[in-house]
Amino acid sequence: MRLRQIQNTPVAVTELGFGASVIGNLYRVTPADDATAAVDAAWDAGIRYFDTAPHYGLGLSEQRLGAALRHRPRDEYVISSKVGRLLVPNEQPHGVDTEGFVVRDDLRRQWDFSRDGVLRSIQDTLERTGLDRLDIVYLHDPDDHWQQAAEEAMPTLAELRDQGVIGAIGAGMNQSAMLARFLRETAADIVMLAGRYTLLDQSALDDVLPAAQEHGKSVVAVGVFNSGLLSRDRPAEGMKYDYQDAPPELVARALAIAEVCATHGTTLPAAAMAFPHTHPSIINVTLGMRTPEQVGRNVELHDQHIPDGLWDDLRAQGLIRSDVPAERGRGRE
Repeated sequence: MRLRQIQNTPVAVTELGFGASVIGNLYRVTPADDATAAVDAAWDAGIRYFDTAPHYGLGLSEQRLGAALRHRPRDEYVISSKVGRLLVPNEQPHGVDTEGFVVRDDLRRQWDFSRDGVLRSIQDTLERTGLDRLDIVYLHDPDDHWQQAAEEAMPTLAELRDQGVIGAIGAGMNQSAMLARFLRETAADIVMLAGRYTLLDQSALDDVLPAAQEHGKSVVAVGVFNSGLLSRDRPAEGMKYDYQDAPPELVARALAIAEVCATHGTTLPAAAMAFPHTHPSIINVTLGMRTPEQVGRNVELHDQHIPDGLWDDLRAQGLIRSDVPAERGRGRE
């Protein structure tokens, strides 16, 4: 699987990444054996970029991912985690986490983008994963914490990067406007862009992607299925878009895109995975993978050939923006 360099850093990631939120019991329980088998299947398929966070399962994702990778050669893979949510004892547990993960809530999340919070979060992650270092560290969802994130957290990460402790630094969010600010105004090398450069939403063309090009920085795309609406060959009513029931007009648009995909001999989910790579600043698409079967499907979709003419037809029919770049040719060499 082709490697892509994070610009101006020593870190390179595979074009397809393993998102470990789901093995932290996102929405439902994932047996530990399935989680390990999923990581093993990803490794066997050539995936060498793995992303996690303390938020995912109150540390369970980090624990499981670290255990599954611990016996692998450390120089052969890249792992990212995040800071901004410290895990602290929960004095008033209800029994189960209330933020989407099926885990006990003996811990709770505490927002903290201070220097001390960043350093403590990284140390805690290293202890949970059992690994010796993190390759990439992102600020996690700093939407309501711009000042502290930009003025304390990012300089702290930059100091660790400049010391060689971390390879690359950045921020990850569901919005693109603030990510553009991180690229333009801070020492960030890379951002993790969730759901804002997809077949149904190209708003990142207005801010974060021009910022990445202008400043020679890189982007990882996540949420490329927009919470599920783009994940099936034939979208249907009742599917999710950005974590909510998809509006009928978006279901209709997704169906129209699916029909154009079919005329080009491909499928909607394969096109959804390939689409972010039409922009030269996007170096990776990372997907949640819960089981070996999901890994196999995602790798198969990633490997599908997407004809260049598909994007031309989607532009011509007004189904994607006219300023979407031409297919740059996802690496096959």
